Amino acid sequence: MLLLTLIGYLGILCLLLCVYRFVDPPITGVQLQRRMEALFASRDVANRQTMLPVSRISPHLAHAVIAAEDGNFYKHWGFDFGQIQRAIQYDLLEEGRPRGASTITQQLVKNLFFTTHAFPPRKVLEVILTPVAEVALGKDRILELYLNVAEWGPGVYGAEAASRYHFRKPAAQLTRAEAARLAAILPSPRKRKPASMNRYSSIILERMTYLGY
Repeated sequence: MLLLTLIGYLGILCLLLCVYRFVDPPITGVQLQRRMEALFASRDVANRQTMLPVSRISPHLAHAVIAAEDGNFYKHWGFDFGQIQRAIQYDLLEEGRPRGASTITQQLVKNLFFTTHAFPPRKVLEVILTPVAEVALGKDRILELYLNVAEWGPGVYGAEAASRYHFRKPAAQLTRAEAARLAAILPSPRKRKPASMNRYSSIILERMTYLGY
């Protein structure tokens, strides 16, 4: 019975991934998590989000996010096994902390359907759904969705809301340096501020140059 329930649940998530190729998600798992946290803490929820096609988002931001989060984004099918191996062997550091090896596709799956809490069943489901997302959505739609649903501050979701919240301008007008600073806060968006990301944003700019952006 449990197995049938799990298979049915996975089927629904796979179907949603197919739908999200053409339709924007009305809400994500992380947004639901934040609403529940606010409810239990008796806080108001002020969600900022405006879904945009990638053509209305500065290409600098897409490039900065790829450079920061997944340099091999266009070369893998959901998992960067080389990065995983290096993370295990060398315990890669980012701003003095261990750096994970999750790809943009894995992070999108987590954002859409799960929460920020790490637990073994979630990782198993991520592993199953990540290649499905690659096939159902395609690279360009994966990147577009990620830029639109990523958390960029308390109640701030997506590139447009992030740009207006942190820089008081639309996402289409972000400069290369501003994009690098926004990408730099993604690992901890509720604590980090773009203005304080001098060192890491410089590293991201160097990675962008290395990748030809």
